[in-house]
Amino acid sequence: NFIATKSSDLLSKWYGESEQQIARLFQRARQVAPCVIFIDELDSLVPARGSGAGEPQVTERVVNTILAEMDGLEELQSVVVIGATNRPNLIDPALLRPGRFDELVYVGVPDKAGRRRILGIQTEKMPLASDVDLDRLADRTDRFSGADLEDVVRRAGLVALRRSIDSTDVTMADFEGALKESRASVTPETEREYEQMAARLKQDATAIQPLGFAFPNKADD
Repeated sequence: NFIATKSSDLLSKWYGESEQQIARLFQRARQVAPCVIFIDELDSLVPARGSGAGEPQVTERVVNTILAEMDGLEELQSVVVIGATNRPNLIDPALLRPGRFDELVYVGVPDKAGRRRILGIQTEKMPLASDVDLDRLADRTDRFSGADLEDVVRRAGLVALRRSIDSTDVTMADFEGALKESRASVTPETEREYEQMAARLKQDATAIQPLGFAFPNKADD
């Protein structure tokens, strides 16, 4: 079983409701175990206490609730918790200790093969003209993230509609038009910053056993 959620789904403006939402999430996971809990935007849910992010009292209660729930999973090995963030340096350090988020995985922008697979998935249900070349599109979208590629596909569909309301197929020209309106959200400077951050986290992780860190080499295009 797989339960996917994000911080905005768990956080509430009402007193105590965020903690209740978190408790219900873990309770549900226990009930349907084996189960994987996936929490997106983890940094918004559990920012470092004392960092000034969010309301201090709310942050304290939420972080403590997450810690209590994750520590309670030690005897229930069939529940795994995965978090995703693009700001790992903002997460409360207590969450990165053994028995909690034991493994840190740096995920960079996709290489050419990855972009080709993402484009294939995003266009799976789109009526494509015979001239659409996804390999060529993968070549032309260096440093595009998955969200960037999804946006390119969406824009191509809109270009096709603007071209003709009766259009049945999305052509390569439509994708060309979409690319003119799109750009990679990850700059070379941003990518270097994240790689440096990953290297720092790797050093921190190796100092806390048995916490591990996976830093896959970026494949060449």
